[in-house]
Amino acid sequence: MCGIAGYIGRRCLPDDAVRRCHAAMRHRGPDGSGTFRRCTADGRHVLLLHARLSILDPDPRSGQPMQRGGGVLAFNGELYNFSEVRERLERGGLAFDTTGDTEVLLRALDPQGRSLLCGGHAAEDLLHGMAGALDACEGMWAFAYFDASRGTLVLGRDRFGEKPLYYLRDDDGGLYFGSEPKLLAALTGRPLRPDTEHLRRYLVNGYKSLYKTRQTFFAGLRQVPAGTMLAADAGGLRGLCYWERPHAAHDPVQEDMSFADAVRGTRERLIRSVELRLRADVPLAFCMSGGIDSNSLICIARRVFGYDVHGFTVMNTDARYEERECVEHVVRELGLRHTSVSPSVAGFLDGLRTLVRAHDAPVLTISYYVHWLLMQRIRQQGYAISISGTAADELFTGYYDHHNLYLAAMYGSGALYDKALENWRRHVAPVVRNPYLQDPEVFVHAPQERGHIYLHNDRFAGALRQPFDEPFTEHAYHAVPLRNRMLNELFHEAVPVILHEDDLNAMYHSVENRSPFLDRDLFDFSLRIPVRHLVRDGMAKAVLREAMRGIVPDMILDNRRKVGFNAPVLDFLDVRDSAVRAQVLADSPVWDFVRRDAVAQLLDGRSLGNSESKFLFNILCCKMFLEDCADA
Repeated sequence: MCGIAGYIGRRCLPDDAVRRCHAAMRHRGPDGSGTFRRCTADGRHVLLLHARLSILDPDPRSGQPMQRGGGVLAFNGELYNFSEVRERLERGGLAFDTTGDTEVLLRALDPQGRSLLCGGHAAEDLLHGMAGALDACEGMWAFAYFDASRGTLVLGRDRFGEKPLYYLRDDDGGLYFGSEPKLLAALTGRPLRPDTEHLRRYLVNGYKSLYKTRQTFFAGLRQVPAGTMLAADAGGLRGLCYWERPHAAHDPVQEDMSFADAVRGTRERLIRSVELRLRADVPLAFCMSGGIDSNSLICIARRVFGYDVHGFTVMNTDARYEERECVEHVVRELGLRHTSVSPSVAGFLDGLRTLVRAHDAPVLTISYYVHWLLMQRIRQQGYAISISGTAADELFTGYYDHHNLYLAAMYGSGALYDKALENWRRHVAPVVRNPYLQDPEVFVHAPQERGHIYLHNDRFAGALRQPFDEPFTEHAYHAVPLRNRMLNELFHEAVPVILHEDDLNAMYHSVENRSPFLDRDLFDFSLRIPVRHLVRDGMAKAVLREAMRGIVPDMILDNRRKVGFNAPVLDFLDVRDSAVRAQVLADSPVWDFVRRDAVAQLLDGRSLGNSESKFLFNILCCKMFLEDCADA
């Protein structure tokens, strides 16, 4: 895990810009830094910058940007199967000077490595050849690769978008790139301008709307899409999607797959994914909740691989989400080291402002304010890696609307549907608060109903000074609505937000975050599981639960509660304090977008519903973000 930044174009960026950028990215890589400059034959300037967080082969010999032959690489992430890829390259005659993954990726991307990994017939086109090499790689990455012989710079991002990579095109065709927006501002020497439409989207429709568009919180700033490479050369900028996502015309489900086969295949692949992600030359910490997601990873690490697990837990103050009993049960049964973090409300506004400034954006949910505190504790305990359970819900079901969508998928199947409906009424109905989802057959009668996702957005639009009305949309990935929802959550709604916030929170404290559920083989297999196996006895993640039987304690596997951190903003914001109220309502550029009287009414309320609490938090973050932009 590191930071990368750079430029290709007609300008020769001054040393002051390089120093500013290195200073701005030091938190991403406190263990070393490097600079590469080159002028191409046609007069374009190439700049690659790197800040290193040492995870594999901490020796300075693995410093970056790394050069071998005519290739130069600045790499952020981890190539988990680097040992296997290295063996293939060594069998083809390549020699290595380091023991880490950076040189393996660099050699894989160069012409000889591409030929070896692609069976001796690497495509002549640079991007297609590199795509063949990346097909052999399992990991998370954002990289800049310069091919000196061609004078071409290639930017690449991993399949699921775990690692960030922003880019900005200048008026003269120059291309700036970096791991965070602040790095591009440092290189250009000028502040980035807020994208006011995207801010209104966030305020009205919430975080699930943000990755349905290419826009970011800054005008003109874009991210390299997940699973994509961009090549900048004398002819301009071109792209290649090297990993195809599923689409509606392609249904890989194996309807003859038994539940036992689904369980066995999931167990094998998740264990292998954890094994790969335990590879490091430094110790790892585990984010730990009381749910099945994190405990699957923790228990595999402990019971299958004998890893000395240290779990870190945020203890919830909201009784609806409190999970201390489950956490303590696992800690006792497995003999884990454990640290709990109790979030403090003291200094909330100052802390939130610090976090908004670090994110170069509004913080997308209040849970990530608390997650930031958790990452701080992990780093204080001496860890540079954290492992989390991101994406289990999107691969194996887990959200409340998945139960309703499962009922719609089973509708018309006779006794199977009747039993599923009975279980829904017994186990799910008593805990569902979203009014749309209180109807078990909502998706039977209206398969495209999505009002539960942008709940109350009409009220929030009414609090803005300028109208904003953007209806809900989703991509067509799969013919079965449940599967299609899960894939939209994975690629456009929930997981991109989690990955964005995880990366920034962890890297603020110089910690790398790993997500074993985001494994290509596990993902591909999960898509082949018949929908009828996904929910059983009114319990989501039915396949994952049974796959972990005998590894994860039964108390966790048989727990029906949907757990996870959540907190109302008023738990942190004492609006009865006149100084706090004055600070929230103080003059600010945000009032050009939001009616101040509407916010005052929210502060006057004795309690806020879940949607209103999120809206008030979003306004606070937008206020701080716009104030920082105005001061830049």
